[in-house]
Amino acid sequence: MKIRVRGLSRTFVAQGRETPALLDVDLEVAAHEFVCLLGPSGCGKSTLLNIVAGFLRPTAGEVRVDERPVTGPGADRGVVFQEYVLFPWLTVVGNVEFGLRLKGAPAAERRGIVARYLELVGLAAHAEKYPVQLSGGMKQRVAIARALANSPEIILMDEPFGALDAQTREVLQDELGRIQRVEHKTVLFVTHSIREAVYLADRVIVMTSAPGRIKQVFTIKLPEVRDRFAPEFTHYESEITRVVKEEVAKVHE
Repeated sequence: MKIRVRGLSRTFVAQGRETPALLDVDLEVAAHEFVCLLGPSGCGKSTLLNIVAGFLRPTAGEVRVDERPVTGPGADRGVVFQEYVLFPWLTVVGNVEFGLRLKGAPAAERRGIVARYLELVGLAAHAEKYPVQLSGGMKQRVAIARALANSPEIILMDEPFGALDAQTREVLQDELGRIQRVEHKTVLFVTHSIREAVYLADRVIVMTSAPGRIKQVFTIKLPEVRDRFAPEFTHYESEITRVVKEEVAKVHE
């Protein structure tokens, strides 16, 4: 198992008050599997992702990657955030090769890797532009290329398309699906969009309202290349919506 989460809980303490974000979460993600986390706002999806990334420590339980405990960030896990987090003073090439430079990769190797991933995300013609010259969708493609260029085995994505307009979001969903068919990474993807989850995931994990626990797991048995308007797609979307709405309703009780 690539990622193994056992008995995971996380409580935040502020001004002497404890707020439980996650409670006794068990989750396994197989190698090359694409798993989406869904649930109401504040249910701990991003907290869980940040613990897997090594940015946060759990209050109880543990996360293992390849059976090794996660104690901090690592090169085996690439992270793509909703915010683009690009360096404005670097070109597209400079941003994508940043991690490779830190690792001391030779210039010729960096050029080859960067060229490959810019081609993969459709940005080869924009290699010398700066972030200020790019659209939101293009910036997020740069962030994805940068994560992939470091050759992590796991990609952790925290609502990477959440700030984009609907049309750009669907285009990038198509791109990400295509990239996954080429790269075969292990992906843990946080989203609020049920439609996005059904379109991308092998499995969809629905979490409860806070404190977040695993409520239900849906295995998505659809073709790799998916039709958003197929009856089978709509069936999954409807079933998952029903379960998510149960938890959203609890938030407003």
